Amino acid sequence: MANLKEIRNRISSVSSTMQITSAMKMVSAAKLKKAQDAITAMRPYADKLTELLQNLSASLEGDSGSVYADNRAVNKVLVVSVTSNRGLCGAFNTNILKQSVNLVENVYAGKEVDFVAVGKKANDYLGKRYNVIANHSGVFDDLTFDNVAAIAENLMELFTAGAYDRIDIVYNKFKNAATQIVMTEQFLPIVPLEVEETASADYTFEPSKVEIIEQLIPKSLKTQLYKGIRDSFASEHGARMTAMHKATDNATELRDQLKLTYNKARQAAITNEILEIVGGAEALNN
Repeated sequence: MANLKEIRNRISSVSSTMQITSAMKMVSAAKLKKAQDAITAMRPYADKLTELLQNLSASLEGDSGSVYADNRAVNKVLVVSVTSNRGLCGAFNTNILKQSVNLVENVYAGKEVDFVAVGKKANDYLGKRYNVIANHSGVFDDLTFDNVAAIAENLMELFTAGAYDRIDIVYNKFKNAATQIVMTEQFLPIVPLEVEETASADYTFEPSKVEIIEQLIPKSLKTQLYKGIRDSFASEHGARMTAMHKATDNATELRDQLKLTYNKARQAAITNEILEIVGGAEALNN
C-alpha cells in the first residue's frame, strides 16, 4: 500500500484536475447555449432554401444555366472535413477523421481524393497522410457567414474550373448535448430532387428560372456550408461539455476512493503505533 504522503499527493492532483474539468464544463455549457440557438434558428431557413433550389434545378433538366449541377464522371474528389481546433471533446474529432478515411479507402477507392481542413485537428491528422490543399482552422476565431462564404466561393471555383468532379462535406450534426451525428453531404454537384413534371406549376417565375437559379445557387451553397460548420461548432461544445461532465464525475469518484484508502492507511498506522506503545509498556512491566 502507498504511504500517506503519496496518497495525499494523489488526492491533491485529482482535486486539481476535477476543478479544471468542472470549469471547462461550465464554459462549454455557456458557449453551447449560444451556438445551439444559432443553429436552431438558421436550420429551417437553410433546409427550405436547399429544397427550393433542388426543386428548381430538377425542372431545368440539364439547362446550361446551372453550372453547379454538372454531373461528371467522378475521378477527382474533394472532401471538406470539419473538426475542432482543440481536443478534450470525446470522440467528436475521431468520428469525423474515421469517416474521412473511410471515404478515401472505401467509398472513393481508386479515385484521387484531396482534403480541405476546417479545424486544426483535421489538418494535423489528414495532413500527415493525404493531400490537404487548404486549412481554414482560423474560421472558428470569427465564425461569421462572410468568412464561411469565402471558403464556399473557393470550393465553387474549384468545381466549375474542373479541378474536382465532386465535393463532399463531413461534419457533426448537432442533435443534443450528448448526441452528435456524423454527416456526409454532397456539396457539389447539386443533387436535384425527383419531382413530378407538374411540380413547377405551383411557382410563378419572374425573372426566368435560369436567372433565379444563378442568383440562388451561390447563396444556397454558402448557406449549406455555413450550416454545416455551425452544426459542428454547436456539436463541439456539446461533446466537450459531456466529456468534461464525465471526467468530473470520474475524478470525484477517484478522489473519494483515494480518501477512503488514505483513511484506512492512516487508521492502520495509528493502530500500529498504539500496538507498539502497548507492547513497549508491557515489556517494561515485565
